[in-house]
Amino acid sequence: MKTKYAIVFIFIVALVIIEKESNILSRVSDKLTQRQTPLQTSSSPMYENETTQNALADDQDPRDRAMGNYNASDPHKHILLMATTRSGSSFVGEFFNQHGGNMFYMFEPLWHIERKLADAAESGNVTGLTEMYRDVLQGLFLCDFGSLERYISPAPQDHVTAALFRRESSSSLCEKSVCSPFVKDIFERYHCRTRRCGPLNLTLAAESCLSKKHHAIKTVRVRQLETLRPLVEDPRLDVMVIQLVRDPRAVLASRMVAFSAQYQTWNSWAQEGDVPEDVEQVKRFKGTCDQIRMSAELGLGLPSWLKGRYMLVRYEDIAHFPMQKAEEMYKFTGIPFSPQAKNWILKNTQTTRGASGVYSTQKNSSEQAEKWRYRIPFKLALVVQKLCGPAMKMFGYKFVESETALLNRSLSLLEERRFGFSQD
Repeated sequence: MKTKYAIVFIFIVALVIIEKESNILSRVSDKLTQRQTPLQTSSSPMYENETTQNALADDQDPRDRAMGNYNASDPHKHILLMATTRSGSSFVGEFFNQHGGNMFYMFEPLWHIERKLADAAESGNVTGLTEMYRDVLQGLFLCDFGSLERYISPAPQDHVTAALFRRESSSSLCEKSVCSPFVKDIFERYHCRTRRCGPLNLTLAAESCLSKKHHAIKTVRVRQLETLRPLVEDPRLDVMVIQLVRDPRAVLASRMVAFSAQYQTWNSWAQEGDVPEDVEQVKRFKGTCDQIRMSAELGLGLPSWLKGRYMLVRYEDIAHFPMQKAEEMYKFTGIPFSPQAKNWILKNTQTTRGASGVYSTQKNSSEQAEKWRYRIPFKLALVVQKLCGPAMKMFGYKFVESETALLNRSLSLLEERRFGFSQD
């Protein structure tokens, strides 16, 4: 009888041990899964399974339910700064890049898609590119770097790359937690300047991203606001779109300096004859103006999916009143305007002439807003006014009828407008 009880006792103890080991393995498995999450691919299911969804409280907003560590007084924000090339977006992006430790900022990650799929862009396969752009933005806002990794060339090895475009323009990608040991024989064109780091480890970048409360991305490659609707409506995100616009005459003047080889034809037209409006480069410039205008019309029209999530801002207003406009943008996003960001703005909007370069974010901002008037030939200013007239009227940019008016800086070419942002 004693032997029988002893066998039963041993069996019960064995069951208890097995159950404990099972629980330990389960917890280890959960941790491993969490560690792998940053590098899951964009083929992962968009939403949690139905059982998990139904288990969530019905009175919570779906955007809040989707955040595992949601706190009503501690919301996460996802900011998209949408602009065009040479519209001042690098400068304005710094307002968020300089926020401090709670912000994960990325500079032009979509460059990699455009670079790798240049043939698709040239062939006019805009729909395909648009979807790729949106999917990568969605992945990055969720700290999934796998969605971007497939477009980086040369391909990352073990999630490590020395080829990320303008890495040094993101404070988050050069902070200590992301800075891997320096490797002497590996060349990284866009290396960090604040500290000596090795190639970017995308796993560490994803972990840093997950640790940050807010995320911001600056891009000049999203052409139409409508294409962002699935992103804005994703319940896992809280997307706020800031559309930055600039006088198209200033944009052309800036491009002719920054991309002189590509815009050499415009200089030839200005000197030798009329500008042919049926040339692809001219049609593309007009198309960009039209897309900017249509996006602004959509955003300011307050569709339900964008209500409280869209803001239009002119570069010229930021250049003249940088602190005021930065405060308005932070108010729009619901993120505190940090002392670090304020200090950066004070320091970098009143610099000397020698500190300002083509790609510099250090500018005497008021002077910068007017410099284009001395660079663009009057003939080209008239062409831009014809090509982009509807957009210029919408955004409050005054036309000039003579070269004297163009060069007269006492004559403002900016109408008083207040676009602000949409309210809930």
